[in-house]
Amino acid sequence: MKNSAKMANKRVLVTGSGTGIGREIALEFAREGAQVVFHYVHSEQGAISAVGEVEKMGGKATAFKANFSELSEVMELAQKTVEFLDGIDILVNNAGITMNLPFEKITPDQFDILYKVNVRAPFFLIQTLLPELIISSGVIINITSIHAFEGSPEHSVYAGTKGAIVAYTRELAIELALKGVRVNAIAPGATNVENHYKVVPGFDPIATGEMIPCGFIGEPLDIARVALFLASEDARYIVGQTLIVDGGTTSWMPFGNEFRQPNPNCFGKGYVPGI
Repeated sequence: MKNSAKMANKRVLVTGSGTGIGREIALEFAREGAQVVFHYVHSEQGAISAVGEVEKMGGKATAFKANFSELSEVMELAQKTVEFLDGIDILVNNAGITMNLPFEKITPDQFDILYKVNVRAPFFLIQTLLPELIISSGVIINITSIHAFEGSPEHSVYAGTKGAIVAYTRELAIELALKGVRVNAIAPGATNVENHYKVVPGFDPIATGEMIPCGFIGEPLDIARVALFLASEDARYIVGQTLIVDGGTTSWMPFGNEFRQPNPNCFGKGYVPGI
């Protein structure tokens, strides 16, 4: 743990934390002194190894498995978390699944599973944990995506679920603020996680970074540090917001064919790059 220990003795649940962004968020909270519950569905090895890392730091952690397509398992995760941590201060709803298919090929079953895992599960996890979060004047951080703000082919269902998270984050924030619970969200852009290498043939993080205005792809720690900030007292006046963490992706108006070498023909006569 770091000497600063900004999250000393805070009790944290991070869903989908066996790998990628969720795992790093949970570890970053632990580095700052928090007691952490890791949640996983398939990434048992990643979650268990992360628990080991926390214990080596002298911290308290465990890992629980729960299939988020089943509400009974969501409720059980909430119960186990409260029992292990003796309450909860911070909930990070990171778990989610994606699917890339043309709109006309999506089946009702595929549609339903994405909404069950990405929207229904975190919604009712919040509801189940709310009494404990009210007691602790807790914080909820929902992880959405820049797909909630920009269109991308073959992401119609996924983007819809992420847009729903932004909407209910905003609504819950004003409703739960009256109960002393603060709610915000983070919308990551491209982030260098293990899953990209499994599902994208020849995935190249350097090439991907060249398409992002800042010039590089994000790392899980970039998102974790924002989560830590939102959970801290430094962010006490931030309520109902979705912080976009994307290296400038959603801020760029892509008139040019190539970000770093814009095509003057796209802007008409008299265009001078950089002006």
